[in-house]
Amino acid sequence: MDIIPVIDLMDGQVVHARHGDRHNYRPIQSALCTGSEPLHIIDSLLRLYPFKRLYIADINAIQERGHHADLIKRFRSQYPALEIWMDAGIHQPETASDWHQHGVLCVIGSESLPDMASYQSIRQALGESLVLSLDFSRSKFLGPDKLLQDRSLWPKRVIAMSLDKVGSGNGPDMELLNGLQNATTQIYAAGGIRNVTDLLTLAGCGVAGALIASVLHAGQLTNEQIQNIHLSSARNTTSA
Repeated sequence: MDIIPVIDLMDGQVVHARHGDRHNYRPIQSALCTGSEPLHIIDSLLRLYPFKRLYIADINAIQERGHHADLIKRFRSQYPALEIWMDAGIHQPETASDWHQHGVLCVIGSESLPDMASYQSIRQALGESLVLSLDFSRSKFLGPDKLLQDRSLWPKRVIAMSLDKVGSGNGPDMELLNGLQNATTQIYAAGGIRNVTDLLTLAGCGVAGALIASVLHAGQLTNEQIQNIHLSSARNTTSA
């Protein structure tokens, strides 16, 4: 299972995402380092473990009140080996194609899509070079209904984003995750993950990966635990 750290950018800082209540996000307080400066946070995450991927949520862009485009491009140049997944409220194929040209993997959040035509045009432009985030809040799907109902529209990588569980420490939404699993899609869990036990449970259920933030900044995961999860998943994949 792939463990992917998350940073939420708002007004130039990394903030602590809680319950999807973006208007009340505050600068992160982390056991890994002091301050909330983005490059400092990324360095601290990579000192904890050499993660291969980093998920970035540009909260300003999602809320359509500015963006962190220059900063994210700086991340891309400063950490060339790090694969960046980015949700910046993208709903136009031209924007998605521009980010693809910069080597960023676009996360298309269902909550940001005005209609199915927008999604279809982005999918046509990027093919499988995108990640679809199916966004939920209190079990309600946020986005065009057809996108949830017709799984043939999904790319190979899909995030099950439980916004109300983000930063809650209430555990992942196993009912949602089990309902989305299928043979052709890699499902990534996001929201509520508390500890290594949750990660092992998710791995045992066939979840391809997990997006995590709070559990890392609370100091609840060690390098050894992360390494063991990755090694265990690799062994299970080889034996299968």
